[in-house]
Amino acid sequence: MKVKLYYKIFAAFILTSILVVVLMIGIMRFFVARNFTEFVHKESLERLDDLTAELSNEYQQHNGWQRLKDNPKIWRRLMRSALPHKKFDRFGPPRENDDFRQERPPRAKGRSPVESARHKPPPPPAAFLRRGLSLFDANKQFVAGKYSGYGTANYSLREITSDGQTIGWLGLHRKELVSHPKVGKFLKQQTRAFLLIGGGILLLAAAVALILSKHLLAPINQLTAGTRALASRKFETRIQVRTQDELGQLAQDFNRMADHLKRYEDMRQQWITDISHELRTPIAILKGEIEAMQDGVRNLDRDALESLKTEVAFLNKLVEDLHLLSRADMQSLTNQKNPVAPLEILGNAIDTFRNRLKDQQIDLEYTFISEEKIIIAGDADWLTRLFFNLFENTLKYTDSPGKLVIRSDRIDQDLLIFIEDSSPGVPVEALSRLFDRLYRVEKSRSRSLGGSGLGLSICKEIVASHGGEILATQSELGGLLIRITFPLKE
Repeated sequence: MKVKLYYKIFAAFILTSILVVVLMIGIMRFFVARNFTEFVHKESLERLDDLTAELSNEYQQHNGWQRLKDNPKIWRRLMRSALPHKKFDRFGPPRENDDFRQERPPRAKGRSPVESARHKPPPPPAAFLRRGLSLFDANKQFVAGKYSGYGTANYSLREITSDGQTIGWLGLHRKELVSHPKVGKFLKQQTRAFLLIGGGILLLAAAVALILSKHLLAPINQLTAGTRALASRKFETRIQVRTQDELGQLAQDFNRMADHLKRYEDMRQQWITDISHELRTPIAILKGEIEAMQDGVRNLDRDALESLKTEVAFLNKLVEDLHLLSRADMQSLTNQKNPVAPLEILGNAIDTFRNRLKDQQIDLEYTFISEEKIIIAGDADWLTRLFFNLFENTLKYTDSPGKLVIRSDRIDQDLLIFIEDSSPGVPVEALSRLFDRLYRVEKSRSRSLGGSGLGLSICKEIVASHGGEILATQSELGGLLIRITFPLKE
């Protein structure tokens, strides 16, 4: 059975509140009963001035408690004389002009003696006091009365003094008076009050749980609706952030995810459009030349075949570059992560392009840091392709005569490589997009010079796969400055 989160949260709040209320009522009732009984005992003992006075006289006249210990009847006689029924027929101190005469309740008419016994009024408090009172000497040793056999631990005590000295203790057993109707009535009243309070707390908890559940689930419901909208490719969906707590942070993360998905969707659409454009051009050229040969407009000779070969080579390179970038998207670039010397690889790439740069009248200057061999974790083949792409970029776009300056540096645990060429330069607004796929700066740096707009994108993926960073800025020579940062191997 599928239960909604709303009901789960509501039920959790209610069950927790019920447990708290039940525990609260139980604990409060326990302590109220305990404290009230203790209070009744102390109040009862405080009213026994006559009894303590008689006990003090008894002690003085017979020089101790031995007579009471030997003759329990004397103890009972003292109790009856000091504790008349009427005097202790209620809780609290006696009022003036109280009639202490015992009154026997009238027998109900038409009732048998057995029925009358069943309907007798509860015994007065004096009977409870007499049953529960005990006498202890100054050392709290039992003398007379009711004794439980566990010392004075279960007794409420009142001191008996004579001439300023403690001569004994009057004790009232704590279990007495608890069953008295007035005590029971009081405890029932307190229990009823606790139940009313508990019921009010439960109603309040239910209202709070209802409001809080809706408040907590409101952003979750928005997230659910937003997720379904994203699944329907509605990437413009956003969630309003109303709080700064975890749910608000979740809403912010959702909006950031929606932004990224929207950007990736735009890039994907642009990517498809650009690929279609890039593939359309060489295919159109091939189709046109082949049709010209079929129609006899152009002869099928070496020059025609060389032109076809050139277009096929460009198309093949474009497909390979696209395949490489798709592998980079899936993070499946083959990277051996072996110890390699990037400056040595850069030096070999310079030797490879030296003559081509000279033929195009581009002066070459390079300066490497003169210290121990620099080692990074990487792949020599990919690093070679990185530098080849950058030099090809210079050959394609740098005017003749021109200049290419290469230098390196080390800052802490990073290797820095700078490659800058002379004019033409790149507009400032285009620098941040140079590494975008199929992006080409118009005019001087266009496909008419042979570029596909993928070379720098591949460079960025290669550097990223080595844990580095590549940036493009304007060069002081008037062209482009490429800065590459590699983390050194520890």
